[in-house]
Amino acid sequence: MSLLVTTSPKDCSKKGFHLNKLNKKILYSLSSLLVSILSVVFLIWLVLHPTKPEFYLRDTAVYELSLASPRLLNSTIQATVVSKNPNSHVGIYYDRLRTYAAYKGQQITADSELPPFYQGHQDINILSSSLYGIAMPVAPSFGYHVSRDQTAGRLYLELKLDGKLRWKVGSWVSGSYRIDVDCVAVIVPRPGADPGPMSLVQGTHCSTTV
Repeated sequence: MSLLVTTSPKDCSKKGFHLNKLNKKILYSLSSLLVSILSVVFLIWLVLHPTKPEFYLRDTAVYELSLASPRLLNSTIQATVVSKNPNSHVGIYYDRLRTYAAYKGQQITADSELPPFYQGHQDINILSSSLYGIAMPVAPSFGYHVSRDQTAGRLYLELKLDGKLRWKVGSWVSGSYRIDVDCVAVIVPRPGADPGPMSLVQGTHCSTTV
């Protein structure tokens, strides 16, 4: 005669209860670990408090700024910008940076792509761009404004940079943040007989938004 052992529904419910309780404990532990890691990262971020990079326009040379027609502009501009990372514990990755020149709110050169680069703690980098515009569309009043500013002895050009940056703290790298840089170049027009370029007369501190 054999002994048949069966498990009552009550026993099954108890086992299920223990399994669910175990799963909840594992889930709670993993959640607590994740929250702890994120808290540490956030505290490090708050303590280090990265400061946005600084940009200075060092020099600008305008080799051509001529109208092919009242609405089409040809331009050739060389610009050099100094970039500084003011942080002593935070590095910066720059991604997909582009630069272009504008005048009276109108873009007068095509975009120029800058190669991505890493900027270490308190490092300084020199960024040079050759900007060209061929038959760039402009407003009909563009020629009038240029002539008026040339007569006044000053042209105010804007050099703009935009793209993405990432912060680096130790081995941790943040997500991407948009960066916009706006520099104003005060240009002295050359005399009519002078074949040289119009050049920057005043270097400026650029406004930076991250």
